[in-house]
Amino acid sequence: MSATIPPQPRVPVGGKMRISIVAAKFNQQYTDALVENAVEEIDQFAVNARVDLVRVPGAFEIPVVCKALLEVEKPDCIIALGCIIRGGTAHAELVATSVTHSLQTLAIEKATPIIHEVLLVEDEKQAYARCIGKTINRGREAARSALDIIEIMNEVRRANQSLRLHPSNG
Repeated sequence: MSATIPPQPRVPVGGKMRISIVAAKFNQQYTDALVENAVEEIDQFAVNARVDLVRVPGAFEIPVVCKALLEVEKPDCIIALGCIIRGGTAHAELVATSVTHSLQTLAIEKATPIIHEVLLVEDEKQAYARCIGKTINRGREAARSALDIIEIMNEVRRANQSLRLHPSNG
């Protein structure tokens, strides 16, 4: 896990894009901050981006809504945001593992990036540092990662189209 957010995008992103954010309501102080920071970052670097926000009860519900969005809305990228704070049982690990596996499976199945910032933290101090703090802000990191992977996926699609134009590549 990095100690700082990734560098800013090389240049402001100018093309039209659709980004869906699916965020848990649980631990709302932290998830609200993740959402606000992600949206601010997207607005700063991608002026033509359409950002749709869907709030779900908790982290466990994030994957099913991501699947529905991928099938119906077909966004360029989804940002999954949540904050799971460990307790005295294994519940947090079970939820975090399930969410992680489900999001990765969906992204691969649909060939659409899902930025996974459903955080599993030890305590509220870590939650504050990662969601509200300025040094390790995972909302801003998620937005930058989303913009970066959208550009990468566009490059892959463009390269794939140009490869099809040349019969010798087949």
